[in-house]
Amino acid sequence: MTTETKPSVRVLILEDEDLFRDLLRIALSRQERFEVVGAFSRGEEALAAAENAKPDVAILDIELGDQMNGIQIGLLLRRKLPHVGIILLSNHSSPQFVSSLPREAIAGWSYLLKKTVSDLSALERAIEGATSGFVVLDPQIVTGMQPRPGGRVSKLTPRQREVLGLIAQGFTNASIAQQLFLSEKSVENQINAIYHQLEIDRESSVSMQPRVKAVLTYLQESQDLPSA
Repeated sequence: MTTETKPSVRVLILEDEDLFRDLLRIALSRQERFEVVGAFSRGEEALAAAENAKPDVAILDIELGDQMNGIQIGLLLRRKLPHVGIILLSNHSSPQFVSSLPREAIAGWSYLLKKTVSDLSALERAIEGATSGFVVLDPQIVTGMQPRPGGRVSKLTPRQREVLGLIAQGFTNASIAQQLFLSEKSVENQINAIYHQLEIDRESSVSMQPRVKAVLTYLQESQDLPSA
């Protein structure tokens, strides 16, 4: 009996802090699932190399000194490689990139705090989520989110908000089931109830995955976070 191995995920890194860039490159290179195809300090270098490197995901520092920022670089990368996933790294716990991106371009963008990168499981979820076209948020950001009174998210049950928070962190249905000691069928039922409460029509979500719509609604209807 043979086990099917997933193809490696090709990762490009753009980080202007030399030590942090090297730590990130080394950490990812030690994981069999990932192949670092380039690590750069300047946006122009990353953009020039991208077409040949053909990354599946690009990890971009959002603040690059006097260069273009990570959002601008990410949008330019998407023009060259429309399906590349983007992970923005930041020292700040407010994912303002949501309000800066066209809604039709948001799928496959994720946001992590730099201090979270040492948690390889969170980094792996962000990479896998970005390559799958999801929106993944830093666990610390999700933990601090509170639904605004009167919104659709505020009407979710505590269990449904817990499941939605795990979706926002990039957990799969199977992983959510393990985290919450539920069956996968129970998780699927909870997710269907969340979609219903958030008024997400799965049949009309061809242009944007329901999971992405749910996370965006979660962001928009949470305290102290800007609306997209």
